[in-house]
Amino acid sequence: MLGLLAKHKRALSWRYKGLPVLLLAILSMSGCASSGPNVSEQAHPEDPWEGFNRRVFVFNDVLDRYTLKPLAQGYQTVTPDPIQTGVGNFFSNLSEVRTALNSLLQGKPANAGLATSRFLINSTVGIGGLLDYATLMEINADKEDFGQTLAVWGWEDSRYLVLPLLGPRTLRDTTGLPFDIAAHPITYMDDHTLRAGLTALDIIHIRAGLLDQEALISGDRYRFIRDAFLQRRQFEINDGELGDDPFAMDDFEFDDTDFGDDDFAD
Repeated sequence: MLGLLAKHKRALSWRYKGLPVLLLAILSMSGCASSGPNVSEQAHPEDPWEGFNRRVFVFNDVLDRYTLKPLAQGYQTVTPDPIQTGVGNFFSNLSEVRTALNSLLQGKPANAGLATSRFLINSTVGIGGLLDYATLMEINADKEDFGQTLAVWGWEDSRYLVLPLLGPRTLRDTTGLPFDIAAHPITYMDDHTLRAGLTALDIIHIRAGLLDQEALISGDRYRFIRDAFLQRRQFEINDGELGDDPFAMDDFEFDDTDFGDDDFAD
């Protein structure tokens, strides 16, 4: 079983194709110390509440430093990698329900079908989602949530917001959060103790996955995380499309006057 879980860990790599590693590192991350703002930098147009957000960021940092991070470090130390992979597969499989529903709301029936297929295959053959057989079968779906659905429906630009405990969000994502919770299977568990335990495990597992990435953050950490988060969200909303490359356009041409003789000197 452990060997098979390790094999499935490699299969998860499809989820991150096209995404900068750095952006994945700050997914849902709110637990890094914040340096003071650089007054010489202009305010970010999507962060008009920066003063409030920074205070919440510091609050989250204190909780993370003395509670969540030590738990994540302990989890990473005592839990073998194949088991951690199985835990990640399990929670990822549950999120396929949300992806299928939001794909339908966004007019993406093909993606909804793929997400549904992934859920059915991994829930049965994959032993409740612990094994990701769907990825090995090359059945892949783009992750969708209600924040992305609102963007597709026309709410394109949204203000950045840091929530207590939940970390980086946008106002659009925060509006969609109750719908995302309602679309998650854990919400409907009758056993409240089990539901709370699974939720805590999911949070600790996500935090443990970020432990090795904190060294990548530099400069003003608040702004670093904010900018990376906003870029990542736009990447998800665009389904991985980065936009037009001006240097790849057909009408991008040079003429002789663009260069002087000095440009070709040895």
